[in-house]
Amino acid sequence: MTVSFAQIRSSQDRLFEEGCQTRVVLDHIMSKWGVLVLSALSDDTLRWGELRRQVDGISEKMLASTLRTLASDGLVHRESLPAVPPHVEYSLTPLGRDLMERMLPLVAWVAEHAEEMV
Repeated sequence: MTVSFAQIRSSQDRLFEEGCQTRVVLDHIMSKWGVLVLSALSDDTLRWGELRRQVDGISEKMLASTLRTLASDGLVHRESLPAVPPHVEYSLTPLGRDLMERMLPLVAWVAEHAEEMV
């Protein structure tokens, strides 16, 4: 069953209008770094350094900011393990896994068609 954007918008007043929470969520998950961080975490639980290597080009500041945002949205779980040096792991929450089941086909489509588009 195909659903149109008009059908989604008509299901609630002001859905996707400026200032709406749906716009905030879209900004977080569809940002360049949000998509890449979520995609990297879709395969495995990763430590900070592993995640930074998988998301090529992201600065430490941007990675920290992106992880903080995605964690506050309930998409990423941060677990600090007692160890020396500190050991922190990041993984997708059930909500994050549900999102990535839907988003990974889009990521695959982009990978398949990027060369012919750019």
